[in-house]
Amino acid sequence: MKYVIIGAVAGGASTAARLRRLDEKASIVIFEKGEYISYANCGLPYYIGDVIKDRNKLFVQTAISFRNRFNIDVRISTEVTAIDTASKTITAKNLLTGETYTETYDKLVLSPGADPIRPPLPGIQTPGIFTLRNVTDTDLIRNYVMARKSGKAVVVGGGFIGLEMAENLHALGLDVSIIEMGNQVMAPVDFPIAALVQQHIRSKGVDLRLKTSVSGFEDNNGRINVLLSDGTSIISDVVILSIGVRPDTRLATMAGLDLGAAKGIKVNEYLQTSDPDVYAVGDAIEFRNPITGQSMNTYLAGPANKQGRICANNIVLGNKQKYNGAINTAIVKVFDMTVATAGTASKHLKTAQIPHIVSTNHAGSHAGYYPGARSMAIQIAFTPEEGRLLSAQIAGYDGVDKRIDIISSFIQQGLTIYDLAQFEHAYAPPYSSAKDPVNMAGFIADNILSGRLKVFYQEDVSTLETGSMLLDVRTVKEFEAGHIDSAINIPVDEIRSRMGEIPHDKKIYIYCEAGLRGYLAHRILRQEGWDEVYNLSGGYITWHACDLERKF
Repeated sequence: MKYVIIGAVAGGASTAARLRRLDEKASIVIFEKGEYISYANCGLPYYIGDVIKDRNKLFVQTAISFRNRFNIDVRISTEVTAIDTASKTITAKNLLTGETYTETYDKLVLSPGADPIRPPLPGIQTPGIFTLRNVTDTDLIRNYVMARKSGKAVVVGGGFIGLEMAENLHALGLDVSIIEMGNQVMAPVDFPIAALVQQHIRSKGVDLRLKTSVSGFEDNNGRINVLLSDGTSIISDVVILSIGVRPDTRLATMAGLDLGAAKGIKVNEYLQTSDPDVYAVGDAIEFRNPITGQSMNTYLAGPANKQGRICANNIVLGNKQKYNGAINTAIVKVFDMTVATAGTASKHLKTAQIPHIVSTNHAGSHAGYYPGARSMAIQIAFTPEEGRLLSAQIAGYDGVDKRIDIISSFIQQGLTIYDLAQFEHAYAPPYSSAKDPVNMAGFIADNILSGRLKVFYQEDVSTLETGSMLLDVRTVKEFEAGHIDSAINIPVDEIRSRMGEIPHDKKIYIYCEAGLRGYLAHRILRQEGWDEVYNLSGGYITWHACDLERKF
């Protein structure tokens, strides 16, 4: 049996290694048009930023070590230019010698990855403008910026890679601007979480410009004049384009394989393409989203590696293991903050017309009495009937990673907010609280579904009904330090003695700093006969961050 694999990074290399572990006798050939295989793509920004100092640490395997360990014919600097599914052959070109030849296969695996988007803007070829996708790009960028560490950098795009690049360029000493066409960074998360991140980015002295696009570039005596859609421009020494990527489907298209609605290579549940002898994995494929049911791509190393293992299993053992799709669990370090997401954001659930409820809570990373506790914001979305979890987003500092992993596993298993409430975690003061933030998210959602808590959201504040009462239940000192316009301050500890100041014939909208005191005031009033009482989800913290960002 002869297996041929096109692409040797995450998905392709994983497939090849698993194939060998399952079939010692097979002939396995892997083609990679670049110089390197199986490298740590996600580590590239940190090598540019000199966090990872040893370049060799980026390589999980080299072509030689992969060949020696797995007895796989690894052909780097070799581009596959065509696939003939009828004759089951591929055409390859050695990029070093120019030699072109054909290779037969019994089973073929496509793992070509994705291409960075480089729009045809005027001046796009100006020296100093880069995209980051592979080791060669990394070497070029690192060498370029190391000679300009006191200069100016513009990062175009506020996605995960863009933010990582901004942080690392800033750490090197460059003055950094981020240009983002959308109204927020990090498109996979909702605006309230993005607002917290944006405030943190701005606090680091980074020039963050939202709702702004690049219209072109000009050479300016060896520097780059970045022209913006608002008529302004920025003189820069280096530009990083992080606008996004698109699936590399050129070979699949030429071979007549089916593409899907998301413009990726269409695969079935066994990662098999429209040709039964051709499989595909990684960034180039699309599959059914387990939450929305819509076809989607994912550009994450975790799913690609898992796909490689499943693909190899199905090739060798027959189509027995199904790939259940990905919920796009992801995490990113943004300066001192950590931001993570799993599942489908509320804005995308709305687009897909999936009914859901959103709840936000703020809680400490560990017990408040133990030194060093930091606040984290957790937003979850869940179905209004059974409370099945649909997504989670977390912004904070310590402990964000373990909380997103917990909730991600619950989403994957189709579990509910009641399971969150009952989740049994390891507790000691340096690590958590007796009621973990994950439990608290479940408790609050339980209160909402049971009707014990009615909520309103930060976007509702500007459109509250005329004649309603906005009640701030924080302390007088907190209120005087900053509050929502038109709010009346009655601290929660005074609610019982000051009920005469709260009208029965108006809707009462309550808020506190993070939500807990507002809930307590809400419960008091509800049990004393007030019915139209609502608590601000996420409290003043969430509203304030969003309000500040709306003003930029």
